[in-house]
Parts: sequence; C-alpha cells; structure tokens
Amino acid sequence: MHPFAYTRVSDTREALGAGRRGGRYIAGGTTLVDLMRETVERPETLVDISGLPLREVTATERGGLRIGALVRMAEAAAHPKVRALYPVISQALELSASAQLRNMATIGGNIMQRTRCTYFRDVTADCNKREPGSGCAALHGHNRSHAILGASDHCVATHPSDVAVAFAALEATVHLLGPDGERRVPFAGFLLRPGSTPNREQALQTGELIQAVEIPAHPRPLKSGYLKVRDRQSYEFALTSAAVALHLRGGVIREARVAAGGVGTVPWKLPAVEKHLVGERPSEALWAAAAAKAADGARPLQHNRFKVDLLSRTVERQLRIVGGTR
Repeated sequence: MHPFAYTRVSDTREALGAGRRGGRYIAGGTTLVDLMRETVERPETLVDISGLPLREVTATERGGLRIGALVRMAEAAAHPKVRALYPVISQALELSASAQLRNMATIGGNIMQRTRCTYFRDVTADCNKREPGSGCAALHGHNRSHAILGASDHCVATHPSDVAVAFAALEATVHLLGPDGERRVPFAGFLLRPGSTPNREQALQTGELIQAVEIPAHPRPLKSGYLKVRDRQSYEFALTSAAVALHLRGGVIREARVAAGGVGTVPWKLPAVEKHLVGERPSEALWAAAAAKAADGARPLQHNRFKVDLLSRTVERQLRIVGGTR
C-alpha cells in the first residue's frame, strides 16, 4: 500500500472542498481499501465522509423512496419501507455479500464499486480500465465471467453491484452535490459503458459527492424480486441476475420493469422484455417469449457463450416467480 494522507470531515462543505482538491471519498471502505492494498488504487488523500448526515431512508412527497448514500447495506435491506415497497432492493442487498460486509458497506459505495475482473486487479496485466491505452487482457484471455452486453474493444468487464441492478430496473435517480451545487442524474446515465474510455466509470464531476438514490413512485400493487445465479450459493458475484417489478391490474400487466446483472458492463435494462410484457396476461408462454428477448444484441466471448442462454433462463424464472401464472 502506498502512503496517503487522511482527513475526516464533519459537513458537506468541508467534504466538497477536500474533494475539489483531489481527495477520494471513503465511508465503509470495503472496496477502496482492498484496491489500495493491491496497489490498483493509489489515492494521495482519503476524505472520510462517514460522519455526514446522509444516513436516512425517507418517503418522498410523490410516493417514492429516498435512500441516503451513507445508509449501510444491512440497514437499507432491513428498513420497513424498503421491504414493503421494493423487496427487489432488499433481496439484492441481502444476496450481495456477507453480513459483516453489509454492516460496513454503504449504498453510495456499493454503486461506486469497481469491477472484480481479475485482470483489472492484477497490476501486471494489461487493463485499459486501470491504465488507459495498455490493452484488455480479458478479450483473448480467460473471460468466462465477463460481459456479453455493452462491451467494447477496450473493455469487457462487468459491473459487480447487485443493488445497482434493482436501481436500474426501478429507474432510480442519483442525487449529487458538487462545487456547482446539486444535480440529479438518471441511474441509467450514472454508470457509464466503457466505450473507448473504460477508466471513466461514473458520470461524476470533480469533487462531486453522492447524496442519495431516489426510487420514483410506481403504481400499486407492485410485485418485485431479485434472482441471482452464481457458481456457489454464497459470497460470490453473479454469473447472471434478474431484477423484476410488475404492476398487474385486472389480471393484466400494466407496467413492467426488468434489468439484468452479471452480463453487462453496467446493470442492463431490458426494454424489449418489458415491452413484450405490457398489456398481456401472465402465462408460461408469455414469460418464455419475453425472456427470449433478454439477450438481444449479446456479443459473447470465447468462454462465456453460456451466458446467452443462462440470461434468458434467469429472466424467465424470475418473471414466473414474481408474476406467477393464471
């Protein structure tokens, strides 16, 4: 680990000043500290923001939910409003990591976490995300766990967050605070596809701080859930996952929100699946036909072709779990 300075701030003004000067924000530290140990990350200054007042889960005036950036994963998963309104979020959080990590890691830190690509974490390997212009060893290396959607010739790493998949499905908004004031970014535009600049992963400006993630109001009743498929039952990242939220009225699907994880360079919204569902009555045939569209546009690599079929099967299974059949 390389030497670094450490400062703890007590208010957002102080935090923004330190961030503007190049400091890296840290709260739970469950990802950044690991990367520093491996010398993948080498920040000169850490700015401890764990004392900031961003720890509340509150209902919004329009019937949505706002989750503070410093709410711990375990707290968010167990919160009565989260569990009642959006079980897909609770389930995604509870399937994310060990209890110890969930007690430390924050919502803001979770969506900011960096890829688990082994080449990114191996400082001797070529990685455009870690060292722009060096190449991507995963393209022709062992790429079983890598992306089949949203990849580029510069990067094929997947985004590791589970709850980010739920946020993408629910079309959340990220509230940011920076030197130029507050702004809101749709979740779909917050996490960036790699393109030719895979080292730029979020739509953050210099010194900006995540304040909260807001889930918009959805029509009731809303049934939702999260399914994660992995190589082992616990403490493993997703090969594929599916976040599904359905609003049914009069036996007809009025609204559908579906996103996938483990297969994309960012949490992957599935609009073709959603479109196929809306206006239809639940049935085994509907789930299968909609899920068949989940891998539209997939570009599998040498070792992860199995993800194409696995993604469709995962989405179909979760549609059946959430939506049931008549």
